[in-house]
Amino acid sequence: MPIRAARIIGTGSYLPEQILSNAELASRLDTTDEWIRSRTGISERRIAAPGEYTSDLACNAAQQALQMAGITADSLDFILVATTTPDLVFPATAVRVQRKLGATKRQMPACDVQAVCAGFIYALSIGDSLIRSGSAQRVLVIGAETMSRAIDWQDRATCILFGDGAGAAILEATTESDHAILSTHLYADGQYEDLLRTPGGISHGLLLDPSSGSGLLHMRGNEVFKQAVKALEEVVDQTLAANGLDKAQIDWLVPHQANIRIIQSTAKRLGMTMDRVVLTVNRHGNTSAASVPLALDEAVRDGRIQPGQLLLLEAFGGGFTWGSALLRW
Repeated sequence: MPIRAARIIGTGSYLPEQILSNAELASRLDTTDEWIRSRTGISERRIAAPGEYTSDLACNAAQQALQMAGITADSLDFILVATTTPDLVFPATAVRVQRKLGATKRQMPACDVQAVCAGFIYALSIGDSLIRSGSAQRVLVIGAETMSRAIDWQDRATCILFGDGAGAAILEATTESDHAILSTHLYADGQYEDLLRTPGGISHGLLLDPSSGSGLLHMRGNEVFKQAVKALEEVVDQTLAANGLDKAQIDWLVPHQANIRIIQSTAKRLGMTMDRVVLTVNRHGNTSAASVPLALDEAVRDGRIQPGQLLLLEAFGGGFTWGSALLRW
């Protein structure tokens, strides 16, 4: 019996209209455009409009992916939304996306995945497993965030980093394992939670409250940077070893867009020049779970990614959570 694998048949993305530049931030905070760019690589980021929610961003990205794949939402078997900024505590943002896409007729399952910036990699791995096991034929995987709603805009160490957006990918079962997801690798280490977190939460009896700082992002940047570089170097080596590949065989690195220095470190580990790395951090900032699918969709649509090429996707996020996906396009 042929081995089932999952291939990506469509990608999509969405960015809110509002652009927040470094210059505008510098007019509000003790910072400069040069300071932000030299330390992060970011020049601007997108901000969701009032009344524009994570599910709205997710739906726009999903519709683009469906259009590229040439299928309808009712032909899906599962919807996964990776997000750390859901519309509501419940129901899941994925359920709201299902309704907005008009995909309720078959009552397909839908749920959220919360692994912060590594969320899309986690959700992609789950989707891949659903297809490999025969539980699904088609899975919609979305990374969507409105990180601007969880930011302290007076904290220059964090507010310069994050933006809003959504990216999507549609997985479909295939027996052509040479053009599919080859492997995924997921990790977590909860002992570092205090380095990157949002204080408060329902079981603490606290919800989002900007006046008290509850629910707003707190980060110890230098320590996060050190752990991210180490973890991503290890996951690159582990992914290559698991597939019996040499680093020179990777055609494209599609990384989480957190910080240009972290991305450069991973590229160096792979012996890659930066022209083989998909970069959007300068225009998008850190969009958490949305960053990898946003970068992937851009490189697919502009023709950089071609059939037969080998792609390494990786991400690192709060928790800490991190992971990678290796796929042949």
